[in-house]
Amino acid sequence: MRVEDAMHQPIREVAEAIRTGALSPVELTTAYLDRIAQKDKDLHAFVHIASDALDQAKLLEAAAREGRIAGPLHGIPLAIKDNYLTADMPTRAGTEATIEFANAEGAAVRKLREAGAILLGKTRMHEFAWGMETPPARNPFDTDRVPGGSSGGSGIAVAAGFAMAALGSDTGGSIRIPASLCGTVGIKPTFGRIGRSGIVPHSWSLDHAGPLTRTVADAALLVDIMSGYDPADAGSANEPPTDLRPALTAGASGLRVGVCRNHFFEALDDEVAASVEATISSLAAQGAEVVEFEVPELAYGLGAIFAIELASSTSYHLHHLMAGRTSAYQQDVRLLVEMGRLVTASDYLQAERYRTMLAENFLPVFADVDVVVGPTMPLTAWRSGQREIELGGKRESVLETSWRFTYPWNLLGLPAISLPCGYDRNGLPIGFQIAGAAFDEASVIRTAAIVERTVKTHHCF
Repeated sequence: MRVEDAMHQPIREVAEAIRTGALSPVELTTAYLDRIAQKDKDLHAFVHIASDALDQAKLLEAAAREGRIAGPLHGIPLAIKDNYLTADMPTRAGTEATIEFANAEGAAVRKLREAGAILLGKTRMHEFAWGMETPPARNPFDTDRVPGGSSGGSGIAVAAGFAMAALGSDTGGSIRIPASLCGTVGIKPTFGRIGRSGIVPHSWSLDHAGPLTRTVADAALLVDIMSGYDPADAGSANEPPTDLRPALTAGASGLRVGVCRNHFFEALDDEVAASVEATISSLAAQGAEVVEFEVPELAYGLGAIFAIELASSTSYHLHHLMAGRTSAYQQDVRLLVEMGRLVTASDYLQAERYRTMLAENFLPVFADVDVVVGPTMPLTAWRSGQREIELGGKRESVLETSWRFTYPWNLLGLPAISLPCGYDRNGLPIGFQIAGAAFDEASVIRTAAIVERTVKTHHCF
């Protein structure tokens, strides 16, 4: 297998070529490092490149020659978001503040290493996982536009061909938003499905770990590898690792697809709406049953997640606030961290009560459908520095707009994926979101695989 071809193939096929000696992990890693050196000066996806990436590749190549295969990622170059602690690379969580982070690796990174992955480096993120832009990173489809956040560097790394996949974290949409804007696949599994030990926290009850990938099969593979109980994470679910491979070929017959017409289809760009509706029609044409419904209580979700997220983040940063370190934070992040001090105990408890009520209201929904689908975001990538957007005759901040459709699944802790379903008139990707019931990643992957086979998409490399 030629290196140039390998960079466009699913991970399993590349790993098999490495196993059989048809592909050199050293040559593959070199190709990625060369591409990063040539192209990332314009995109700013990485904040750190692993000095030992080629050494990792050489060791894995020698092992493969001897028939010693570490696992399904043997020799596969990946990137890691800068809030994942690593023993051999610095962690900054996107901040310039003088804060020292530990280097104790958590479950997700450890499992990737054990599976044979090569860690190329750390990707840029919006400071402390706040924000939707990841400055100064640029969208590879249009460098005048943002890649999304907070896992923007990981979205760029995959879309621009800097790594075969990358890790992100998702508190209100921070995996799915850059996946949508950069035209990649991004999945947030069920809360607790992937252990979060060794990840700098943002909001303990909302944070999810997950991958951004080129294909649905790659996303399923990485979830399978990273899933499972993590005793060092208090929020980890005591569930066995997933096995999502059968879901990739399950087909649409008998699949029940839910479409929530309120909230998820309000005030969105016309081209986004058209692309999403066409994708839903395609699912129906292939044999899926489409079930429309409404959950009026979704209208009150933004206040609830904002109260929980602000309070949680400020609690984490409180000792930095007291020590005066937050003066070095980016202005937008410093404001949000300080705003959290205004959230009262009553506000927080009311938000948690709302979360419980919303979960109860979705129980009958998932009794009638297997997945809920819709747009990942109401819009495509906006211009860097743009603060407001007009949709449906209403002007609002891009912060409020960009995570409107993603945050409900964080409040509920349910699995959700974004994948491309088309492009707007400017050639910018449009994201299609699929969510499922708790621990039913299989239905999410099943539906995503059907969409992926149906929609013609492309990457920018």
